Amino acid sequence: MRKRAAVLCGAAVVVAGTFTAVPADASAPHATPSVHAAKLTWKKCGTADYPTLQCASLKVPLDHANPGGQQITLALSRVPHTAKRYQGPLLVNPGGPGGSGLTFAGFIASGLPKAVAAQYDVIGFDPRGVGKSKPALDCKPGHFKPVRPDSVPSTPAIERANLKRARSFAAACGRKYANVLPYIDTISAVRDMDSIRQALGARRINYFGYSYGTYLGAVYAKLFPHQVRRLVLDSIVDPTGVWYDDNIAQDYAFNDRHRALMAWIAKYDATYKLGTDPERIEAKWYAMRAALAKKPAGGKVGASELEDTFIPGGYYNGYWPYLAEAFAAYVNHKNADPLVEAYENFAAVDASGDNGYSIYTSVQCRDASWPRDWRQWQKDNWDVYEKAPFMAWNNAWYNAPCAFWPTQSLSPVNVANGKLPPVLLFQATNDAATPYEGGVTVHRLLAGSSLVVEEGGGNHGITLSGNTCLDKHLAAYLTDGKVPRGGGEADAVCKALPDPKPLASKAASTSARGAALHGLLGSRG
Repeated sequence: MRKRAAVLCGAAVVVAGTFTAVPADASAPHATPSVHAAKLTWKKCGTADYPTLQCASLKVPLDHANPGGQQITLALSRVPHTAKRYQGPLLVNPGGPGGSGLTFAGFIASGLPKAVAAQYDVIGFDPRGVGKSKPALDCKPGHFKPVRPDSVPSTPAIERANLKRARSFAAACGRKYANVLPYIDTISAVRDMDSIRQALGARRINYFGYSYGTYLGAVYAKLFPHQVRRLVLDSIVDPTGVWYDDNIAQDYAFNDRHRALMAWIAKYDATYKLGTDPERIEAKWYAMRAALAKKPAGGKVGASELEDTFIPGGYYNGYWPYLAEAFAAYVNHKNADPLVEAYENFAAVDASGDNGYSIYTSVQCRDASWPRDWRQWQKDNWDVYEKAPFMAWNNAWYNAPCAFWPTQSLSPVNVANGKLPPVLLFQATNDAATPYEGGVTVHRLLAGSSLVVEEGGGNHGITLSGNTCLDKHLAAYLTDGKVPRGGGEADAVCKALPDPKPLASKAASTSARGAALHGLLGSRG
């Protein structure tokens, strides 16, 4: 949900021509005409990076229990199939909740082997409330405008300031979107997906989701098991912890990844000159944080913004060289300019980020119950902070509007499922955003699923980002449904890609696909 200037996709839009949706090829497997198919009218909307993209819109009920009531609009995208062998629509989702999927369809189609992508209509969509779907929620524009209060509530005044922000955001959502918020949740989004299936004229869909998109896919499979043809889940949400417990688990995992960054910096002391002892380097980072709490860099980067800037490094190690350079410049040369630039590239929240956060909170706060007694948050997050301080309170305040959310909570979905065809799961062992245990749990809950593990990997979102071992399993599955069968906790294991080199190194390289993927996935998702 955060913008990343270094990896923004081309935005030159080509608009010409119109395509009317037709029922899926009758010869295609598991496809059948639908009375809803004619609703979709596709128009060219290609970008410089993805010139074959087409766009359409679909009206769905705000409340699926009242199909004749108020309607909302979903924005869709498509990269159409070109091969004679057509395997139906492949719906894709980048996570969030709150991530836009329109450009994501182009990324997936271009990332798969050409012969594989050509067999599918790759379908992206902005979930309800997101991006170009209407209405698009923006509860409180500028909510993340710097400089925010220090995330660590070390004094009652700081805690009151952060509580005021959380309460005011929840109240703003309630005022602006009172009639919409009760229908911004995962189950409603899943029912939208089935409306998309019907509009595409497909009896069954294929689905490929990352991060929160794995929970979205698992819930779809639970509610509509007989409409699932193939299901790929990458970087898997633990469905037994939605959402309060999952966020607590993230805090420990992100602290580990932050320490991995410190160890990486220590390895390259010749470049960064911050020392060779990771613990001492970490102490310098916290000293930098304390200094920025007193005097924000460039009037933008205080303690909370510093955390925001380094959190993306927990999602993707391709950012490490940039973060290390900014860290070193501040500590060694009192030069804050690279730090401000890193904040603007990796953490500054624009209008699309405001929209993404509005959906993130709306879905997570509605999906499941959260503690309404702030004393519970205090106890739990101080306990975390004692062991894993890096993201503990930053993450707590990010989710704190849920303590004051104006709608009632639903119950989490038990995604256990024995009615599906073979399902393919991907998980890195050191993923911070969706820790490894989530992949193991879903592997157990989805009978007949296969789990491919990236051993030693710490990135969030691992397929189509440069690891050929992982991508071979993905291509085989999408080509003919084959999955590895290992019989243990993991059915196949792939070695992680090496960590990046410093930017100054001749060997420095970052996967272009990896950078593009993580720009689209964003953070917090």
